[in-house]
Amino acid sequence: MNGKTALVTGANAGMGLATTIELVQRGYRVLMLCRSAQRGEQALHQVEAAGGSGSAELVLGDLGNLSSIRNFADDIHGRVSHLDVLINNAGVISPKRQETTDGFELALGVNHLGHFLSTNLLLDLVQASDHGRIVVVASGAYKAGRIHFADPHLRKGYNVVKSYGQSKLANILFARELALRTYHSGISVNSLHPGAVLTQLGIDRGTGFGQGVYRALGKLPSFQTPAEGASTAIYLADSAEVEGISREYFYRSQPQSLQAKAEDDEVAAKLWAWSEKEVGFTFK
Repeated sequence: MNGKTALVTGANAGMGLATTIELVQRGYRVLMLCRSAQRGEQALHQVEAAGGSGSAELVLGDLGNLSSIRNFADDIHGRVSHLDVLINNAGVISPKRQETTDGFELALGVNHLGHFLSTNLLLDLVQASDHGRIVVVASGAYKAGRIHFADPHLRKGYNVVKSYGQSKLANILFARELALRTYHSGISVNSLHPGAVLTQLGIDRGTGFGQGVYRALGKLPSFQTPAEGASTAIYLADSAEVEGISREYFYRSQPQSLQAKAEDDEVAAKLWAWSEKEVGFTFK
């Protein structure tokens, strides 16, 4: 054990599981946030089988449910006194429009608003760490997005690119605004593009929708494994090279330039204020 504690959201599969395995092997105590107890237990067994000097434990919670977020934030406060690393990894994508428990468009609700609330509720634990780090898994898909303030939940003219692009742009804007708001607390907040990664993202576990696409993509050499895709998140979580670096966007462990819309501080502040109202939380 290296004495450090991390929380990884969406830790039961894909990059979240790969990230958890690597951090445990590096000696971290990792809290694995998972929505499903069954899938979470299966993932925990995989982490334990992979070995390492650290440890892992399950935290059950649903980023698509504000009440659940508040409950798991309380649960985490009861388990740890600090978080050295918070990795906002969980993500969803949906070919058809869906809503969260609270009536939010699914991708915006989970990918952005769910993490917005959970991060703010856990921020005191990150601040209690020496040089705490927050890592936001975004995507190059932000380039296809914009924040639709007139219809953020996309009740009109929904399409999957519009939905996912908006949520990933929101991730970057959130990370940049949070970095400003926590500048004097010593926290580092960075976002990243993991690259094209072959995960179960987008597959409906009930109907199997998307499996054919997943299998076809698996034959393309340009796709990375989840472990390869997780490498930049691991780098931002654990590397001494990024100590003190904040408000950057990384790809392949290197800072990258962003399109102007992702660096628009006025939009970021507007999105923050809107998000506070949506989730019923005010930053202090």
